[in-house]
Formats: sequence, structure tokens, C-alpha cells
Amino acid sequence: MEIFEIGDITRRLPESDNAHLEFLRSPSLSVGLYVLPKGAVDQQNPHTEDEVYYVLGGSARFRAGDEDRAVQTGSILFVQPGMEHRFHSIDEDLHTLVFFAPPEGSSRKDSGQTAL
Repeated sequence: MEIFEIGDITRRLPESDNAHLEFLRSPSLSVGLYVLPKGAVDQQNPHTEDEVYYVLGGSARFRAGDEDRAVQTGSILFVQPGMEHRFHSIDEDLHTLVFFAPPEGSSRKDSGQTAL
């Protein structure tokens, strides 16, 4: 068993040199913290894995394919593999947990690269 504290993970985020910090990886799942400050531009590309976001705090809009909607604390979003998606119009710092199944990048032909 492993237990993680969001505060500890948030303090480690600057070490990662980007907005995403993976803190759990198993053979079938990876979990990370994804933080975008107010006004930021989300640069991510489509992923090859199922992806779920849980918004821990903040507010923004989220576009996936042709859909665009407001998200806020408590929103849960599912994105299918290969779908274009991104957060935009970030009104306040956005903190999300992001879950990949299988682990992020493991389904890519060039699995050494990450999309976030």
C-alpha cells in the first residue's frame, strides 16, 4: 500500500520542470498532478491511453473534440485515447489529478515520450 498527500506532491512539482508530476506508476495505471496557473496555455497533445481528470481546485474551460464546457472543483472528466483536448480560459489556478490506464505513454510506439 502507498499513501500520498497532495500537499507533498504539490511541493515537489517545481522539481519536474513542467506542469505535470507523475507520482504513481503501476503496470496498469499511472497517476499524476497537473497544475496550470491562471491564464496559462495548456500545451498537451492527445494521449494513447484512457485518461481521467479530477479537478481538485480552480476553474477553467475544457475542450475535448467538439465539446467545450466549464470545469471547476469536483469536476471529473474522461477523455478517450487519441482525442484532442485541453484546458483553456483558466480563471484561477487549476489543480487536477490525472489518471491514465494503462500508464501514460505505455501505449505509444515511442513510449519514451510523454504527452503532458
